[in-house]
Amino acid sequence: MQVISADAAASLIKDESTVFLGGLAMMGLAEEVLVALERRFLADGHPRQLTTWACGAIGNSGTGGMVHFAHKGMIKRTVAGHFGQTGKELMGMIYANEVEAYNFPQGSLSHLTRHIAARTPGLLTKVGLGTFVDPRQQGGKLNPSAAEDLVHLAEFGGEEWLHYPCPHIDVAIIRGTVADEKGNLTLDKEGVHLEQLQIAQAARACGGIVIAQVEQVVQEGSLHPKRVKVPGYLVDYVVVGKPETHMQSITTQFNPALCGDIRVPVSSLKPMALDERKVIARRAAMELRRGAITNLGIGIPAGIPAIAAEEGVADLLTLSIESGVNGGIPAQGGDFALAYNAESIIDQSAQFDFYDGGGLDASFLGLAQTDNHGNVNVSMFNGRPVGCGGFINITRSTPTLVFCGTFTAGGLEVAVDDGALRIVQEGRARKFIEQVEQITFNGADAARRGQRVLFVTERAVFTLTADGLELTEIAPGIDMERDVLAHMGFRPIIRSPRTMDAGLFKEHWGGLKAALLAQ
Repeated sequence: MQVISADAAASLIKDESTVFLGGLAMMGLAEEVLVALERRFLADGHPRQLTTWACGAIGNSGTGGMVHFAHKGMIKRTVAGHFGQTGKELMGMIYANEVEAYNFPQGSLSHLTRHIAARTPGLLTKVGLGTFVDPRQQGGKLNPSAAEDLVHLAEFGGEEWLHYPCPHIDVAIIRGTVADEKGNLTLDKEGVHLEQLQIAQAARACGGIVIAQVEQVVQEGSLHPKRVKVPGYLVDYVVVGKPETHMQSITTQFNPALCGDIRVPVSSLKPMALDERKVIARRAAMELRRGAITNLGIGIPAGIPAIAAEEGVADLLTLSIESGVNGGIPAQGGDFALAYNAESIIDQSAQFDFYDGGGLDASFLGLAQTDNHGNVNVSMFNGRPVGCGGFINITRSTPTLVFCGTFTAGGLEVAVDDGALRIVQEGRARKFIEQVEQITFNGADAARRGQRVLFVTERAVFTLTADGLELTEIAPGIDMERDVLAHMGFRPIIRSPRTMDAGLFKEHWGGLKAALLAQ
Protein backbone atom coordinates (compact mmCIF):
# COMPACT_ATOMS: atom_id res chain seq x y z
CA MET A 1 0.00 0.00 0.00
CA GLN A 2 1.20 3.51 -0.83
CA VAL A 3 0.04 6.80 0.68
CA ILE A 4 -0.25 9.26 -2.21
CA SER A 5 -1.83 12.62 -2.99
CA ALA A 6 -5.25 12.92 -4.57
CA ASP A 7 -3.65 14.27 -7.74
CA ALA A 8 -1.33 11.26 -7.90
CA ALA A 9 -4.34 8.98 -7.47
CA ALA A 10 -6.14 10.74 -10.32
CA SER A 11 -3.14 10.20 -12.59
CA LEU A 12 -3.48 6.42 -12.13
CA ILE A 13 -6.86 6.28 -13.86
CA LYS A 14 -6.52 5.65 -17.57
CA ASP A 15 -8.75 6.66 -20.46
CA GLU A 16 -11.75 4.35 -21.02
CA SER A 17 -11.46 2.86 -17.52
CA THR A 18 -14.46 1.45 -15.70
CA VAL A 19 -14.64 2.95 -12.21
CA PHE A 20 -16.84 1.67 -9.38
CA LEU A 21 -17.60 4.37 -6.82
CA GLY A 22 -18.34 3.63 -3.20
CA GLY A 23 -20.73 5.95 -1.43
CA LEU A 24 -24.32 7.09 -1.10
CA ALA A 25 -24.97 10.82 -1.58
CA MET A 26 -21.92 12.16 0.32
CA MET A 27 -21.76 9.26 2.78
CA GLY A 28 -18.73 7.05 2.24
CA LEU A 29 -17.75 9.09 -0.83
CA ALA A 30 -14.08 9.73 -1.68
CA GLU A 31 -14.77 13.34 -2.66
CA GLU A 32 -11.09 14.39 -2.47
CA VAL A 33 -10.22 11.90 -5.21
CA LEU A 34 -13.14 12.96 -7.40
CA VAL A 35 -12.16 16.63 -7.11
CA ALA A 36 -8.65 15.70 -8.26
CA LEU A 37 -10.03 13.69 -11.19
CA GLU A 38 -11.98 16.71 -12.37
CA ARG A 39 -8.97 18.97 -11.91
CA ARG A 40 -6.83 16.68 -14.05
CA PHE A 41 -9.45 16.45 -16.81
CA LEU A 42 -9.86 20.22 -16.97
CA ALA A 43 -6.08 20.61 -17.15
CA ASP A 44 -5.12 18.04 -19.78
CA GLY A 45 -8.31 16.35 -21.00
CA HIS A 46 -7.67 13.03 -19.25
CA PRO A 47 -8.97 10.58 -18.21
CA ARG A 48 -11.50 10.40 -21.06
CA GLN A 49 -14.45 8.16 -21.90
CA LEU A 50 -14.84 6.74 -18.41
CA THR A 51 -17.60 4.37 -17.35
CA THR A 52 -18.86 4.82 -13.79
CA TRP A 53 -20.85 2.38 -11.70
CA ALA A 54 -22.45 3.18 -8.35
CA CYS A 55 -25.02 1.36 -6.26
CA GLY A 56 -26.90 4.49 -5.23
CA ALA A 57 -26.94 8.23 -5.88
CA ILE A 58 -23.52 9.88 -5.73
CA GLY A 59 -23.32 13.54 -4.75
CA ASN A 60 -25.19 16.39 -3.10
CA SER A 61 -27.07 17.84 -6.11
CA GLY A 62 -24.67 20.76 -6.23
CA THR A 63 -20.92 20.77 -5.70
CA GLY A 64 -20.01 17.19 -4.84
CA GLY A 65 -20.01 13.69 -6.29
CA MET A 66 -20.96 13.05 -9.90
CA VAL A 67 -20.80 16.75 -10.75
CA HIS A 68 -17.04 16.24 -11.10
CA PHE A 69 -17.64 13.89 -14.05
CA ALA A 70 -20.12 16.18 -15.79
CA HIS A 71 -17.82 17.31 -18.58
CA LYS A 72 -18.29 16.36 -22.22
CA GLY A 73 -15.81 13.66 -23.17
CA MET A 74 -14.87 12.75 -19.60
CA ILE A 75 -17.59 10.20 -19.13
CA LYS A 76 -18.95 7.77 -21.68
CA ARG A 77 -21.42 5.75 -19.59
CA THR A 78 -22.92 5.96 -16.13
CA VAL A 79 -24.79 3.20 -14.31
CA ALA A 80 -26.38 3.86 -10.93
CA GLY A 81 -29.24 3.00 -8.65
CA HIS A 82 -30.35 6.62 -8.35
CA PHE A 83 -29.58 9.95 -9.99
CA GLY A 84 -31.39 12.31 -7.63
CA GLN A 85 -28.18 13.68 -6.08
CA THR A 86 -25.99 13.71 -9.19
CA GLY A 87 -26.68 17.36 -9.99
CA LYS A 88 -28.21 19.31 -12.85
CA GLU A 89 -25.01 19.16 -14.91
CA LEU A 90 -24.96 15.38 -15.26
CA MET A 91 -28.75 15.28 -15.52
CA GLY A 92 -28.49 17.71 -18.40
CA MET A 93 -25.95 15.52 -20.16
CA ILE A 94 -28.20 12.48 -19.75
CA TYR A 95 -31.22 14.40 -20.99
CA ALA A 96 -29.22 15.73 -23.95
CA ASN A 97 -28.11 12.19 -24.82
CA GLU A 98 -24.42 13.08 -24.29
CA VAL A 99 -23.73 10.12 -22.01
CA GLU A 100 -25.07 6.56 -21.94
CA ALA A 101 -27.18 6.26 -18.80
CA TYR A 102 -28.68 3.23 -17.06
CA ASN A 103 -30.72 2.93 -13.88
CA PHE A 104 -31.01 -0.38 -12.03
CA PRO A 105 -32.33 -1.27 -8.55
CA GLN A 106 -29.93 -0.25 -5.82
CA GLY A 107 -30.06 -3.65 -4.13
CA SER A 108 -29.41 -5.49 -7.38
CA LEU A 109 -26.33 -3.35 -8.04
CA SER A 110 -25.21 -3.93 -4.46
CA HIS A 111 -25.52 -7.68 -4.95
CA LEU A 112 -23.79 -7.49 -8.32
CA THR A 113 -20.60 -6.27 -6.61
CA ARG A 114 -20.37 -9.63 -4.82
CA HIS A 115 -20.87 -11.53 -8.06
CA ILE A 116 -18.05 -9.56 -9.70
CA ALA A 117 -15.86 -10.31 -6.69
CA ALA A 118 -16.67 -14.04 -6.88
CA ARG A 119 -16.29 -14.17 -10.68
CA THR A 120 -19.73 -15.71 -11.20
CA PRO A 121 -21.66 -15.43 -14.50
CA GLY A 122 -23.68 -12.62 -12.95
CA LEU A 123 -26.74 -11.91 -10.84
CA LEU A 124 -30.07 -13.72 -11.27
CA THR A 125 -33.00 -11.98 -9.59
CA LYS A 126 -36.74 -11.51 -9.85
CA VAL A 127 -36.42 -7.93 -8.62
CA GLY A 128 -37.47 -5.62 -11.43
CA LEU A 129 -39.68 -7.99 -13.41
CA GLY A 130 -42.64 -6.03 -14.74
CA THR A 131 -40.97 -2.66 -14.15
CA PHE A 132 -38.97 -0.32 -16.37
CA VAL A 133 -35.78 -2.33 -15.76
CA ASP A 134 -37.41 -5.37 -17.41
CA PRO A 135 -35.95 -5.72 -20.96
CA ARG A 136 -39.52 -6.07 -22.24
CA GLN A 137 -40.02 -2.46 -21.16
CA GLN A 138 -36.93 -0.23 -21.12
CA GLY A 139 -34.24 -2.47 -19.72
CA GLY A 140 -33.15 0.30 -17.36
CA LYS A 141 -32.05 2.52 -20.26
CA LEU A 142 -32.52 6.22 -19.63
CA ASN A 143 -31.76 7.64 -23.09
CA PRO A 144 -31.15 6.61 -26.73
CA SER A 145 -27.37 6.54 -26.27
CA ALA A 146 -27.79 3.59 -23.92
CA ALA A 147 -27.95 1.07 -26.75
CA GLU A 148 -26.23 -1.92 -25.17
CA ASP A 149 -28.38 -4.36 -23.17
CA LEU A 150 -26.94 -4.60 -19.65
CA VAL A 151 -29.80 -6.73 -18.26
CA HIS A 152 -31.39 -9.74 -19.92
CA LEU A 153 -34.52 -11.82 -19.46
CA ALA A 154 -33.56 -15.40 -18.59
CA GLU A 155 -35.38 -18.65 -17.85
CA PHE A 156 -34.09 -20.84 -15.06
CA GLY A 157 -35.94 -23.68 -13.36
CA GLY A 158 -39.00 -22.93 -15.46
CA GLU A 159 -39.25 -19.37 -14.11
CA GLU A 160 -38.45 -15.92 -15.43
CA TRP A 161 -35.49 -14.05 -13.99
CA LEU A 162 -33.48 -10.94 -14.77
CA HIS A 163 -29.82 -11.61 -15.46
CA TYR A 164 -27.15 -8.94 -14.91
CA PRO A 165 -23.79 -10.00 -16.41
CA CYS A 166 -20.75 -8.92 -14.41
CA PRO A 167 -18.88 -5.88 -15.76
CA HIS A 168 -15.08 -5.64 -15.66
CA ILE A 169 -13.90 -3.15 -13.03
CA ASP A 170 -10.59 -1.33 -13.55
CA VAL A 171 -10.68 0.98 -10.54
CA ALA A 172 -12.50 0.99 -7.20
CA ILE A 173 -12.67 4.29 -5.33
CA ILE A 174 -13.78 3.77 -1.73
CA ARG A 175 -13.61 5.55 1.63
CA GLY A 176 -12.78 4.70 5.21
CA THR A 177 -12.04 6.55 8.41
CA VAL A 178 -8.56 5.34 9.38
CA ALA A 179 -5.95 3.31 7.49
CA ASP A 180 -2.88 1.71 8.99
CA GLU A 181 0.45 1.41 7.21
CA LYS A 182 -0.66 -1.86 5.57
CA GLY A 183 -3.86 -0.34 4.19
CA ASN A 184 -6.30 -1.90 6.65
CA LEU A 185 -9.36 0.37 6.79
CA THR A 186 -11.84 1.15 9.52
CA LEU A 187 -15.25 2.76 9.00
CA ASP A 188 -15.49 4.08 12.55
CA LYS A 189 -16.95 7.51 11.79
CA GLU A 190 -19.09 6.38 8.87
CA GLY A 191 -22.79 6.11 9.60
CA VAL A 192 -23.13 3.35 6.97
CA HIS A 193 -20.86 0.58 5.65
CA LEU A 194 -22.43 0.30 2.18
CA GLU A 195 -20.33 -1.84 -0.24
CA GLN A 196 -16.83 -0.53 0.47
CA LEU A 197 -15.53 -4.07 1.06
CA GLN A 198 -17.37 -5.68 -1.86
CA ILE A 199 -16.32 -2.98 -4.34
CA ALA A 200 -12.68 -3.44 -3.36
CA GLN A 201 -13.02 -7.22 -3.74
CA ALA A 202 -14.66 -6.75 -7.16
CA ALA A 203 -11.81 -4.60 -8.46
CA ARG A 204 -9.24 -7.05 -7.11
CA ALA A 205 -11.01 -9.98 -8.85
CA CYS A 206 -10.77 -8.07 -12.13
CA GLY A 207 -7.10 -7.24 -11.68
CA GLY A 208 -7.93 -3.61 -11.06
CA ILE A 209 -6.66 -1.14 -8.48
CA VAL A 210 -8.26 0.09 -5.25
CA ILE A 211 -7.93 3.71 -4.11
CA ALA A 212 -9.16 4.54 -0.60
CA GLN A 213 -9.67 7.95 0.95
CA VAL A 214 -9.28 8.19 4.73
CA GLU A 215 -9.02 10.84 7.44
CA GLN A 216 -5.66 9.66 8.75
CA VAL A 217 -3.02 6.96 8.57
CA VAL A 218 -1.81 5.24 11.75
CA GLN A 219 0.99 2.86 12.63
CA GLU A 220 0.75 -0.79 11.58
CA GLY A 221 -0.73 -2.85 14.39
CA SER A 222 -2.68 0.10 15.87
CA LEU A 223 -6.11 -1.15 14.77
CA HIS A 224 -8.12 -3.80 16.56
CA PRO A 225 -8.88 -6.50 13.97
CA LYS A 226 -12.63 -6.25 14.59
CA ARG A 227 -12.51 -2.57 13.63
CA VAL A 228 -11.01 -3.36 10.22
CA LYS A 229 -13.80 -3.57 7.60
CA VAL A 230 -11.58 -3.63 4.49
CA PRO A 231 -8.37 -5.68 4.82
CA GLY A 232 -5.16 -4.07 3.67
CA TYR A 233 -4.38 -6.66 1.00
CA LEU A 234 -7.27 -5.21 -1.02
CA VAL A 235 -6.03 -1.61 -0.91
CA ASP A 236 -3.36 -0.33 -3.30
CA TYR A 237 -3.34 3.40 -2.60
CA VAL A 238 -4.47 5.61 0.27
CA VAL A 239 -5.31 9.32 0.00
CA VAL A 240 -5.69 11.41 3.14
CA GLY A 241 -8.66 13.71 2.60
CA LYS A 242 -9.37 17.14 3.97
CA PRO A 243 -12.31 17.53 6.39
CA GLU A 244 -14.42 19.39 3.83
CA THR A 245 -14.10 16.45 1.42
CA HIS A 246 -14.91 13.87 4.07
CA MET A 247 -18.50 14.70 5.02
CA GLN A 248 -20.47 12.22 7.08
CA SER A 249 -23.59 13.17 5.10
CA ILE A 250 -24.79 15.90 2.78
CA THR A 251 -25.40 18.30 5.67
CA THR A 252 -23.26 16.98 8.53
CA GLN A 253 -19.48 17.10 8.89
CA PHE A 254 -19.56 14.66 11.78
CA ASN A 255 -22.09 13.79 14.45
CA PRO A 256 -21.13 10.92 16.77
CA ALA A 257 -24.80 10.13 17.27
CA LEU A 258 -25.11 9.18 13.59
CA CYS A 259 -22.46 6.46 13.73
CA GLY A 260 -23.46 4.96 17.06
CA ASP A 261 -20.73 6.50 19.21
CA ILE A 262 -23.28 8.17 21.50
CA ARG A 263 -27.03 7.95 22.06
CA VAL A 264 -29.32 10.96 22.19
CA PRO A 265 -32.53 11.40 24.20
CA VAL A 266 -35.58 10.81 22.03
CA SER A 267 -37.09 13.94 23.53
CA SER A 268 -34.31 16.01 21.96
CA LEU A 269 -35.61 15.36 18.42
CA LYS A 270 -37.67 18.22 17.04
CA PRO A 271 -41.36 17.45 16.41
CA MET A 272 -42.81 18.02 12.94
CA ALA A 273 -44.92 21.10 12.30
CA LEU A 274 -48.63 20.44 11.83
CA ASP A 275 -49.07 20.50 8.05
CA GLU A 276 -50.03 18.13 5.26
CA ARG A 277 -46.79 16.15 5.64
CA LYS A 278 -47.43 15.52 9.30
CA VAL A 279 -51.03 14.48 8.61
CA ILE A 280 -49.83 11.96 6.01
CA ALA A 281 -47.10 10.64 8.31
CA ARG A 282 -49.60 10.26 11.14
CA ARG A 283 -52.13 8.38 9.01
CA ALA A 284 -49.39 6.17 7.60
CA ALA A 285 -48.14 5.47 11.13
CA MET A 286 -51.53 3.93 11.89
CA GLU A 287 -50.41 1.04 9.65
CA LEU A 288 -47.44 0.31 11.92
CA ARG A 289 -47.56 -2.96 13.80
CA ARG A 290 -45.93 -3.57 17.16
CA GLY A 291 -42.67 -5.43 16.65
CA ALA A 292 -43.01 -5.52 12.86
CA ILE A 293 -39.79 -5.06 10.92
CA THR A 294 -40.45 -1.91 8.96
CA ASN A 295 -38.60 -0.07 6.21
CA LEU A 296 -38.83 3.67 5.66
CA GLY A 297 -38.18 5.49 2.40
CA ILE A 298 -37.05 9.04 1.80
CA GLY A 299 -39.42 12.03 1.91
CA ILE A 300 -42.64 11.95 3.91
CA PRO A 301 -42.07 8.37 5.18
CA ALA A 302 -38.87 9.58 6.85
CA GLY A 303 -41.10 11.66 9.13
CA ILE A 304 -42.79 8.59 10.61
CA PRO A 305 -40.04 8.09 13.25
CA ALA A 306 -40.62 11.66 14.44
CA ILE A 307 -44.31 10.83 14.81
CA ALA A 308 -43.45 7.65 16.70
CA ALA A 309 -41.12 9.59 19.01
CA GLU A 310 -43.69 12.33 19.61
CA GLU A 311 -46.34 9.70 20.37
CA GLY A 312 -44.02 7.84 22.73
CA VAL A 313 -43.95 4.56 20.81
CA ALA A 314 -40.45 4.54 19.31
CA ASP A 315 -39.49 1.66 21.60
CA LEU A 316 -42.31 -0.50 20.22
CA LEU A 317 -41.01 -0.39 16.64
CA THR A 318 -38.18 -1.97 14.67
CA LEU A 319 -37.35 0.48 11.91
CA SER A 320 -34.93 -0.26 9.09
CA ILE A 321 -33.25 1.61 6.23
CA GLU A 322 -31.96 0.06 3.03
CA SER A 323 -28.47 1.49 3.64
CA GLY A 324 -27.92 -1.15 6.34
CA VAL A 325 -29.10 0.73 9.44
CA ASN A 326 -31.48 -1.04 11.82
CA GLY A 327 -33.29 0.18 14.92
CA GLY A 328 -33.18 3.63 16.43
CA ILE A 329 -34.74 6.69 14.86
CA PRO A 330 -33.93 7.25 11.17
CA ALA A 331 -32.66 10.74 10.39
CA GLN A 332 -34.31 13.07 7.89
CA GLY A 333 -33.25 15.55 5.21
CA GLY A 334 -29.57 15.56 4.26
CA ASP A 335 -28.87 12.93 6.93
CA PHE A 336 -31.31 10.42 5.43
CA ALA A 337 -29.95 6.82 5.40
CA LEU A 338 -28.40 7.39 8.84
CA ALA A 339 -30.09 6.97 12.22
CA TYR A 340 -29.92 8.13 15.81
CA ASN A 341 -29.52 5.37 18.41
CA ALA A 342 -29.17 2.62 15.80
CA GLU A 343 -29.07 -0.94 17.10
CA SER A 344 -26.97 -2.28 14.23
CA ILE A 345 -25.22 -1.10 11.08
CA ILE A 346 -24.51 -3.81 8.50
CA ASP A 347 -23.33 -3.87 4.89
CA GLN A 348 -25.94 -2.64 2.42
CA SER A 349 -25.69 -5.86 0.38
CA ALA A 350 -26.57 -7.89 3.49
CA GLN A 351 -29.53 -5.60 4.17
CA PHE A 352 -30.83 -6.20 0.67
CA ASP A 353 -30.38 -9.96 1.16
CA PHE A 354 -32.81 -9.64 4.04
CA TYR A 355 -35.19 -7.41 2.08
CA ASP A 356 -35.18 -9.54 -1.08
CA GLY A 357 -35.71 -12.63 1.07
CA GLY A 358 -38.99 -11.29 2.41
CA GLY A 359 -37.65 -10.24 5.81
CA LEU A 360 -39.63 -7.01 5.99
CA ASP A 361 -43.18 -6.96 7.31
CA ALA A 362 -44.05 -3.52 5.95
CA SER A 363 -42.57 -0.59 4.10
CA PHE A 364 -43.53 3.08 3.89
CA LEU A 365 -42.44 4.70 0.63
CA GLY A 366 -42.88 7.88 -1.38
CA LEU A 367 -45.70 8.50 -3.83
CA ALA A 368 -45.07 10.54 -6.97
CA GLN A 369 -47.44 9.17 -9.63
CA THR A 370 -49.97 6.35 -9.65
CA ASP A 371 -52.67 5.13 -11.98
CA ASN A 372 -55.86 3.10 -11.73
CA HIS A 373 -53.93 -0.20 -11.89
CA GLY A 374 -51.88 0.78 -8.85
CA ASN A 375 -48.69 1.25 -10.86
CA VAL A 376 -46.35 3.71 -9.15
CA ASN A 377 -43.70 5.93 -10.70
CA VAL A 378 -40.99 7.44 -8.53
CA SER A 379 -38.17 7.22 -11.07
CA MET A 380 -38.85 9.55 -14.03
CA PHE A 381 -40.82 12.78 -14.44
CA ASN A 382 -41.22 14.79 -17.65
CA GLY A 383 -38.37 12.75 -19.11
CA ARG A 384 -36.03 13.65 -16.23
CA PRO A 385 -34.47 10.49 -14.77
CA VAL A 386 -34.41 10.50 -10.97
CA GLY A 387 -33.93 6.77 -10.50
CA CYS A 388 -35.46 3.99 -8.47
CA GLY A 389 -32.94 3.54 -5.64
CA GLY A 390 -33.93 0.58 -3.47
CA PHE A 391 -37.63 1.10 -4.22
CA ILE A 392 -37.95 -1.87 -6.60
CA ASN A 393 -36.19 -4.27 -4.23
CA ILE A 394 -38.33 -3.20 -1.30
CA THR A 395 -41.67 -3.29 -3.10
CA ARG A 396 -41.08 -6.69 -4.68
CA SER A 397 -41.02 -8.81 -1.50
CA THR A 398 -42.69 -6.81 1.28
CA PRO A 399 -46.20 -8.00 2.25
CA THR A 400 -47.58 -4.57 3.22
CA LEU A 401 -46.75 -1.41 1.29
CA VAL A 402 -47.88 2.09 2.22
CA PHE A 403 -47.19 4.78 -0.38
CA CYS A 404 -47.18 8.25 1.15
CA GLY A 405 -47.48 11.58 -0.63
CA THR A 406 -49.53 14.71 -1.11
CA PHE A 407 -52.56 14.31 -3.36
CA THR A 408 -51.31 16.94 -5.84
CA ALA A 409 -47.97 18.73 -6.20
CA GLY A 410 -46.62 22.11 -7.25
CA GLY A 411 -48.00 24.97 -5.19
CA LEU A 412 -50.35 22.95 -2.97
CA GLU A 413 -51.43 24.87 0.13
CA VAL A 414 -53.67 23.44 2.81
CA ALA A 415 -54.96 24.56 6.18
CA VAL A 416 -55.04 22.00 8.95
CA ASP A 417 -57.79 23.36 11.17
CA ASP A 418 -58.85 21.81 14.47
CA GLY A 419 -59.92 18.35 13.35
CA ALA A 420 -60.40 19.06 9.64
CA LEU A 421 -58.57 19.84 6.41
CA ARG A 422 -59.15 22.71 3.99
CA ILE A 423 -57.59 23.17 0.55
CA VAL A 424 -56.35 26.76 0.27
CA GLN A 425 -54.68 26.37 -3.13
CA GLU A 426 -54.69 23.25 -5.27
CA GLY A 427 -51.43 21.84 -6.60
CA ARG A 428 -50.74 22.30 -10.31
CA ALA A 429 -49.63 18.72 -10.97
CA ARG A 430 -51.81 15.66 -10.61
CA LYS A 431 -50.35 12.54 -9.05
CA PHE A 432 -53.30 10.19 -9.66
CA ILE A 433 -53.18 10.04 -13.45
CA GLU A 434 -54.42 7.90 -16.30
CA GLN A 435 -51.04 6.28 -16.98
CA VAL A 436 -47.75 6.65 -15.13
CA GLU A 437 -44.76 7.84 -17.12
CA GLN A 438 -42.62 4.92 -15.97
CA ILE A 439 -43.46 1.76 -13.99
CA THR A 440 -41.31 1.59 -10.86
CA PHE A 441 -43.88 -0.59 -9.07
CA ASN A 442 -46.25 -2.90 -10.94
CA GLY A 443 -49.64 -2.76 -9.25
CA ALA A 444 -51.27 -5.55 -11.23
CA ASP A 445 -48.39 -7.89 -10.41
CA ALA A 446 -48.63 -6.95 -6.72
CA ALA A 447 -52.37 -7.63 -6.68
CA ARG A 448 -51.82 -11.04 -8.26
CA ARG A 449 -49.21 -11.89 -5.65
CA GLY A 450 -51.48 -10.80 -2.79
CA GLN A 451 -49.58 -7.81 -1.45
CA ARG A 452 -51.51 -5.36 0.73
CA VAL A 453 -51.05 -1.89 -0.77
CA LEU A 454 -52.31 1.47 0.51
CA PHE A 455 -51.95 4.98 -0.89
CA VAL A 456 -52.06 7.63 1.86
CA THR A 457 -52.49 11.33 1.10
CA GLU A 458 -53.52 14.30 3.24
CA ARG A 459 -57.11 14.19 1.98
CA ALA A 460 -57.82 10.59 0.95
CA VAL A 461 -56.67 7.01 1.34
CA PHE A 462 -56.84 4.39 -1.42
CA THR A 463 -56.46 0.62 -1.32
CA LEU A 464 -55.25 -1.57 -4.19
CA THR A 465 -57.70 -4.29 -5.22
CA ALA A 466 -57.68 -6.84 -8.02
CA ASP A 467 -59.90 -4.43 -9.98
CA GLY A 468 -57.87 -1.27 -9.36
CA LEU A 469 -57.72 1.48 -6.74
CA GLU A 470 -60.57 1.86 -4.26
CA LEU A 471 -61.20 5.12 -2.39
CA THR A 472 -61.52 3.99 1.23
CA GLU A 473 -61.09 7.13 3.38
CA ILE A 474 -61.70 10.88 3.06
CA ALA A 475 -60.39 13.59 5.36
CA PRO A 476 -62.88 15.57 7.46
CA GLY A 477 -63.65 18.88 5.75
CA ILE A 478 -62.97 17.49 2.26
CA ASP A 479 -65.62 17.23 -0.44
CA MET A 480 -65.17 14.00 -2.40
CA GLU A 481 -66.24 15.34 -5.80
CA ARG A 482 -64.67 18.81 -5.58
CA ASP A 483 -61.41 18.02 -3.74
CA VAL A 484 -60.67 14.43 -4.76
CA LEU A 485 -62.35 13.09 -7.89
CA ALA A 486 -62.06 16.34 -9.83
CA HIS A 487 -58.28 16.12 -9.58
CA MET A 488 -57.82 12.52 -10.70
CA GLY A 489 -57.12 11.18 -14.17
CA PHE A 490 -59.38 8.19 -13.53
CA ARG A 491 -62.36 7.33 -11.37
CA PRO A 492 -61.49 4.96 -8.54
CA ILE A 493 -63.75 2.26 -7.14
CA ILE A 494 -66.12 3.88 -4.63
CA ARG A 495 -68.13 1.78 -2.22
CA SER A 496 -68.47 3.29 1.23
CA PRO A 497 -65.44 5.44 2.11
CA ARG A 498 -65.15 6.32 5.78
CA THR A 499 -63.91 9.54 7.37
CA MET A 500 -60.29 9.73 8.48
CA ASP A 501 -59.63 10.08 12.21
CA ALA A 502 -60.18 13.75 13.13
CA GLY A 503 -57.35 13.48 15.67
CA LEU A 504 -54.85 13.36 12.82
CA PHE A 505 -55.72 16.97 12.05
CA LYS A 506 -55.26 18.33 15.59
CA GLU A 507 -52.17 19.83 17.17
CA HIS A 508 -51.97 17.00 19.68
CA TRP A 509 -53.05 13.56 18.52
CA GLY A 510 -52.13 10.90 21.10
CA GLY A 511 -53.82 8.01 19.32
CA LEU A 512 -50.87 5.95 18.07
CA LYS A 513 -49.71 4.39 21.34
CA ALA A 514 -53.17 3.17 22.25
CA ALA A 515 -53.61 1.68 18.79
CA LEU A 516 -50.30 -0.17 18.95
CA LEU A 517 -50.81 -1.46 22.48
CA ALA A 518 -54.31 -2.66 21.59
CA GLN A 519 -53.01 -4.91 18.80
